[in-house]
Amino acid sequence: MEFRLKTFDQLSTNELYDLMQLRAEVFVVEQTCAYQDLDGKDKQALHLCGYVNHELVSYARLLAPGISYKECAIGRVVVSPKHRGRSFGIELMKHAKEECLKNFKTNVIIVSAQKYLEKFYTDLGFVTEGEGYLEDDIPHVKMRFILA
Repeated sequence: MEFRLKTFDQLSTNELYDLMQLRAEVFVVEQTCAYQDLDGKDKQALHLCGYVNHELVSYARLLAPGISYKECAIGRVVVSPKHRGRSFGIELMKHAKEECLKNFKTNVIIVSAQKYLEKFYTDLGFVTEGEGYLEDDIPHVKMRFILA
């Protein structure tokens, strides 16, 4: 997988369209969840896009400390449904963690993980913090990664 990391202003119109289409395909349509995806944070984020043969297959939004949490955060983590089962999510998250540590000069990363993905994030070194909660009517848990 080829990764590209860009600020909002560096994204082309086509790149922005593709990542918004992928987010809507999974978070709105597949998960049948009407929610406000455009939350004002995209303009402040780093956008990590994973491509295979020039096709967007994975995406994550990296947020600097102070935008969602006092720590940096990884969110909107998504893999195209037609490309699942090929470890692209693991590859995406490993790259996202590296980019957060490099770009935000921090050793702590937060994710608000859908509860059913808790083991996925645990296997990547994240630790569940506190009780679960509902976000957009979907069970979530806050998880923390600390690079020791």
